[in-house]
Amino acid sequence: MEELRGCIEEIVFHNEENGYTVALVSTEQEELFTVVGNLPFAKEGSSFSFFGKTVIHPNYGLQFSFEEYKEIIPTTKEGIEVFLASGIVKGIGPKTAAAIVGRFGEDTLEIMENDPERLLEVDGIGSKKLEQISDSFKEHKEISSIVMFLQGHDVAAGYAAKIYKKYGANAIRIIEENPYRLADEIWGIGFRTADAIAEKLGIRKDSEYRIESGIKHILSREAGEGHTYLPKKELIEKAVYTMGVDSSLVEDILDTMPFKGDIRIENIESRACVFLMAYFYAETNVCSNLIRLLREEHKQIFSDVDGLIRAAEEKMDLTLEEEQLRAVKSAAENGVCVITGGPGTGKTTIINTIINIFDESGFDTAVAAPTGRAAKRITETSGYEAKTIHRLLEYVYSPENGEGMGFSRNENSPLDADVVIIDEASMIDILLMNALLNAMKPGSRLVLVGDADQLPPVGAGNVLRDIIDSELVHTVKLNRIFRQAEESLIVVNAHRINKGEYPYYNEKDKDYFLLRRNTASGILETIKELCKSRLPSFYKDCDAVRDVQVITPVKKGMTGTVNLNKELQDVLNPPAPGINEKVFKNRVFREGDKVMQIKNNYDIQWKNLEDFSEGRGIFNGDIGYIKSIDKEYNEITVIFEDVKAALYDATRFDELELAYAVTVHKSQGSEYPVVVMPMTWIPPVMATRNLLYTAVTRARLAVIIVGNPDIMNEMVDNNRITERYSGLKARLRVFLDYEI
Repeated sequence: MEELRGCIEEIVFHNEENGYTVALVSTEQEELFTVVGNLPFAKEGSSFSFFGKTVIHPNYGLQFSFEEYKEIIPTTKEGIEVFLASGIVKGIGPKTAAAIVGRFGEDTLEIMENDPERLLEVDGIGSKKLEQISDSFKEHKEISSIVMFLQGHDVAAGYAAKIYKKYGANAIRIIEENPYRLADEIWGIGFRTADAIAEKLGIRKDSEYRIESGIKHILSREAGEGHTYLPKKELIEKAVYTMGVDSSLVEDILDTMPFKGDIRIENIESRACVFLMAYFYAETNVCSNLIRLLREEHKQIFSDVDGLIRAAEEKMDLTLEEEQLRAVKSAAENGVCVITGGPGTGKTTIINTIINIFDESGFDTAVAAPTGRAAKRITETSGYEAKTIHRLLEYVYSPENGEGMGFSRNENSPLDADVVIIDEASMIDILLMNALLNAMKPGSRLVLVGDADQLPPVGAGNVLRDIIDSELVHTVKLNRIFRQAEESLIVVNAHRINKGEYPYYNEKDKDYFLLRRNTASGILETIKELCKSRLPSFYKDCDAVRDVQVITPVKKGMTGTVNLNKELQDVLNPPAPGINEKVFKNRVFREGDKVMQIKNNYDIQWKNLEDFSEGRGIFNGDIGYIKSIDKEYNEITVIFEDVKAALYDATRFDELELAYAVTVHKSQGSEYPVVVMPMTWIPPVMATRNLLYTAVTRARLAVIIVGNPDIMNEMVDNNRITERYSGLKARLRVFLDYEI
């Protein structure tokens, strides 16, 4: 194997996901070579020994293809300054690097490693910056060792920082002992990656570590599809298929796992079912807490409820219809109630009336929704402050919590509210519902408002639907569309779709349009044209990026989110001088881009740009806009909810996606002025009535369908609802049957 020693002069290409790099390297003989290979954390100014061979590429000519490398720590003043100025060590830019080397010369790196306190002798470095530099320098050395180990086992270099953050300097020892911990504990590293490492380390396929991790992997994967459990028989079949082992071995190990606290096996409707413990606890707690709220004695409304309703009607200058009256009285009379209905059925009016009644009665009322957009909408329509559920429950740093974050409001420190009203309740998954109910004090009331015909939540469970179907909780279903709403084809068509009737479109002065296009390429070009020019020019004050949302059923294909985001970024936020951008994996982030957080991150910090308050937590589905990209420190600042500035370093870039186009599931809980939806062939399992219904109900001013109306009608005809394995309804039914 040949060796090439040199300093990186220019990085021609670098893939953040796997570290693949093409770079120009200058040797000690002042020759310039092109090197290609996996080089994570590549920085211009860094020096390496590359081990590989010289090859002639048919298109790019002479190259040095390396398989291994070793970082060369510089010894000259000039080399040390270039090394530090490269951005490898956080807190040191070019000016600081020059000042440090100017003070310590060739002893700089030795001092940084063995006597870092001396950096305080350099002007501009205080105790806080010293800590940042010292920690980053130590981390760089340890991560370099981990990267070398991971590269040898085909693990993407981008995970090295996450692994280091989790395991510290013990990372390699832990991985060698049980690589399956990576799959269990590092977000983004799957079972198959851990399995490949295990194979290289010589761990047997019938290892108990492997089968236990495989079982948990399958249950986690299915939770991502919405299931709180899997039937035991189905789980064993999936495990055999996934791991290629004997079913008897899987069953034997599966039966021992409950004793370790990893899973729970119990009978649901006469079949053995397997839960991850988090979902088992959540489901059983939700059941018991709902029953608790139903049975407890509640704070009484001492005024005449009918009189309070009349006063609220007079205050709001309206008259409630019979269905609305029943809904309001249900909230006043029951510990838990559900109010469900489609768009235009008066849910907002009902919420405002309930708030008025309890407010007049001296009740402490809390109003919340699963998303920031939904909470903001309630505040705008009611004048009453609404919060996200996470904010209501006060998500804060919690050292005793393994993830570092926890709810301040819980069974030990419950909410002060006498009444909790939750809008968009169809979005609440079993874990969030569990946290909410745990925080409700004895004798408080819960009012759940939502549209049960929308898609179920992104997370596991089917909470609102299960509660309604259990028949344990008093439920008011709203069916009447009000006169003002009847003027909107969006509302009319939502109800037609829900009843299995084809929507109307292209009526004069209405708000539901269909542009016929027969090919995917034609659909794509029309969507680009709509977003770039036609819609902003047609609707006054319509911002092409902020007010127009493309919603599509799928991620892949010409009209899937991945391609649509690339194409829409090119027309809505193209490259321009002075606009910074960052290439990560298969996407480009650019200042001004619309982006979405794609996983719950309870730890990420944000600062409110209006009142300078600080908090933690950005959540799955939150949409923001890239304010700035710092190339020197490799950081992206994103603004959420117009005021919350969150800073992302390189270890968190994989939590962001472009959001010019989003899936229907990701759009839940949000409302957009204008929705554009491609209508082309998609798999029948996804081309369902409730998916179309959910997409249509996201729009406020207009819906534009682009494509084939026959496919839209086929979606209306397809009322297939994918079964979710959820035990909540069965648990609630058991209690109801017992009461009866």
